[in-house]
Formats: sequence, C-alpha cells, structure tokens
Amino acid sequence: MIHIIGGGLAGSEAAWQASSRGVPVTLYEMRPDRPTPVHQTDQLAELVCSNSFRADKLENAVGLLKAEMRRLGSLVMRIADVTRVPAGGALAVDRGRFSEAITSTLRDAPLVTIERTEVPDLSAAGNVREPVIVATGPLTSPSLSAAVAALVGREHLYFYDAISPIVLAESVDPAIVFRASRWGRDTAVSATDDEQPGVRCAVDTQGAGDYLNCPMTAVEYRRFYDALVGAELATVHEIDRQRFFEGCLPIEVMARRGEDTLRFGPMKPVGLTDPRTGRRPYAVVQLRQDTLAGDHFSLVGFQTQLKWGEQARVLRLIPGLERAEFVRFGMIHRNTYINGPSALHPTWQCRQDPSVLFAGQISGVEGYVESAASGLVAGLNAASLAQGELPQAPPRETAIGALGHYVSHANPSNYQPSNIAFGLIPVVQGAPRRRADRRRAVAERALSRIDAWRATLPEASPANHTHANTRALLS
Repeated sequence: MIHIIGGGLAGSEAAWQASSRGVPVTLYEMRPDRPTPVHQTDQLAELVCSNSFRADKLENAVGLLKAEMRRLGSLVMRIADVTRVPAGGALAVDRGRFSEAITSTLRDAPLVTIERTEVPDLSAAGNVREPVIVATGPLTSPSLSAAVAALVGREHLYFYDAISPIVLAESVDPAIVFRASRWGRDTAVSATDDEQPGVRCAVDTQGAGDYLNCPMTAVEYRRFYDALVGAELATVHEIDRQRFFEGCLPIEVMARRGEDTLRFGPMKPVGLTDPRTGRRPYAVVQLRQDTLAGDHFSLVGFQTQLKWGEQARVLRLIPGLERAEFVRFGMIHRNTYINGPSALHPTWQCRQDPSVLFAGQISGVEGYVESAASGLVAGLNAASLAQGELPQAPPRETAIGALGHYVSHANPSNYQPSNIAFGLIPVVQGAPRRRADRRRAVAERALSRIDAWRATLPEASPANHTHANTRALLS
C-alpha cells in the first residue's frame, strides 16, 4: 500500500504510476471538506493558475520534458493531449474537462482508493514497504506543514503566486480584437465527439490563429500603464516581505520595473500584425482560449494581486475589453515549498526518512509539467519501495532526471524553485555551435536515454489501463 497526500497534478500522476505497477494506492484529498482560497471545484488535478502547460516543441526544455513523460506513460500528458485547446506552439487545455478526466480515470482505476479527508500529520510514515508521498502543493494545511517542517529540520520557504483573470468571450469587442498566433504558429486541435469540427471560438473574429489579440497604440499603452502602477493592491496577510517567483510575476510588479518592461514581456507585439492598420501594434494583450467551447479566455501573463474592483477598472482600459465580463478575477496565494537540496535525494525520497517522498510544488519545483514529472518519478519509486526493490532516479542527461538532480543538488543556502531549463541538463560533447542544433542534440540524447531507462522499469499492469480510451471520458 502507498499513501499519497494531495490530489493535485503530482499526486494524481504518482497514483497512476504506482497503481499501474500493481501496487494499491490510497489518494487523500481534503477538498471539498477543506476548501482552499483558490480552488473552484472538488476535482483532482484542478488547474488554478493557468490552463497552459507551456511550450510543446522539443527545442524548448519543457517540451522535451513532456516528450519524456509521454514515453513513460504519463496520465497527465495523455489527458492534456486529449483536452488541448488552440494555443500556438504551446500545450493548453480545457481546464474543466482536464480535471474531470483525471478524476474519472483515477476513480475507476481498480487499485486506487480516493479518500476525501485531510491528513494532518505524517503518522503513516516510517515503513519503506508502505511509503508516503507528500504532494500537497503550495497550499499545504498548517498542521501538515508543521509536521513536514519537523521532519526535514528546516523552516519552510515560500513565495507568493498570482493567478490571471478570465473573461467571457462574447464580451470581447470583435471590431478591435483580432485573431492571430505569433509568426503564424497555429495549433491543429481535433474535435471530440460532442463538438462540431471547425468551431474554434465563440468570438466572431476574423483571421487564423490561436489567440485573441488586443492591440494598443503608444497613447493607449501609457494610459493603461499609469492606471496599473497606481491601482490599489489586495491585502495579503502574513507577508513580511513579498517574494514572487520570477517566472510568474504579477503584472503590477513587472510594471514597476520600468515603463517598457511589459512591452518586452507579456505585452510584446513581435510576430503580430494588426489587420486594421497593417502594422505591428505598439503593445498587445493576448487572450488564450480556456475551454474547448471557446466561451472563456484568460489574459496571458496577466497574473495580478490588484483588488477585484481595480482589476475591472484597469483591465477595461485595454482596447477590446471595454465591456469585458470577468468569469474570474486574478488573485494571489502563498506557495510553500521545502528546501530540496537539504531534504531530498534525486529519487524524490526524503533524506531524513526514506519512506517519505515529496512531489509537486512543495518539493521545490515550479510549473504544472514539472510538478507532474516529479509525481511520476515519485510514484514509480514508491512502487519500487513497496515491492522491496531499490528506487532509482532517471538519467541526469534527461530533462526529468536533470530536474530531480537540481532539486536535490542545488545550493541550499539560496535555493529557489525552478522550471526545467536546458541549462540544467549536461551539454552534449562536440555538439554543434548553433543553439537550435545544440538543443536538438540534447533532446535526441535525452529521448534515447529515457527509452533505455524505461526498459529497466517493471511493466505496467494492464488492469489499470482499462480506461485507456480517455476520449470516451469526455463525451
């Protein structure tokens, strides 16, 4: 038996991997009995920040990580591929259908038991033949957080994470907003049985592309910028000094770094041409489809901690959003994580107690894909422990192995969570000089190594794959 605390991306992936190796799993999720400030449903693997899993090409490190996870039989990747929505070169999903399919798959898996209850401590730990995976995410309850802190012997670290707003598609002005992807990079998305082929968006916009684009002139941008930096922030309790993850900064934090920071960040206009003028806009706000029906769109890169009334006032200064109706406003939450280098092995086992494994954001990774990847390896290794076998880390030359190596070997005195990056993966000796060719060489080596490593793993149990036709779950 394996105990998995937390039903997010990491916990769900860990449950799938362990049960697929023939080991019974109990997955504990405290929702809905104990709600959190940011979750909207009681579904497993709910995506609260964004619906994007980021880039899906091999020339990007997170695209390589996805490719490796697919080869390792990742449930999260399989469901994401089926529920994807148009997002250019990125992988984005219908967040509702995604979490529903994850929940249904695990609920029907014969070796997975889902317990809807809070686990307040680590009293189940101590037996390596009955391991515990802690995958409680950034909103770990105070009692369990205290138990984890006592185990690892270090105070928890934290930063603050922010969530982007979502607007109703029909409230976007089609006379101003245009549809396009940067450099014309569109995504082909197949229609599911309950969709009509070719239905891409409820907004009547012209042109091809996966994003809705709100173009700005220099005057419009400066008016928006002035309103943004002068807007009132929501009150965040228990903040001594605000710390944000650099990859997910609130727009108002970025704006205070300089007037043009946003134009070179989430509002960059490169690769886009406004069909009304035939020219590149001064700045652009992009909206990404959030549901397969195309009725909800999220503001890309617009994480914010502004008060809700201020969000409505400021964001309606964006051309095309003057009458926007908000399905959800942005918000901020605390993201708690442990000091991985002082607490974890590359197998995601705890140094202080090898019967305990950590996965997901509490382990010190950042990002949906990275969280699921850590859960994948933790699930495999927990299954190995339960079956009396030695756990093993993926090769460091792979993206998933390099992530585990970083979390367990970075400098503990100044540790911060990280997304996967090519800089974490060892270089290929004698690789070409061009960056694209070097990355291709790294990716080819990584996929070769992951295939070889997969061959050393126990075969997945066919009993747990009776619901492999995930598309049927979405009908």
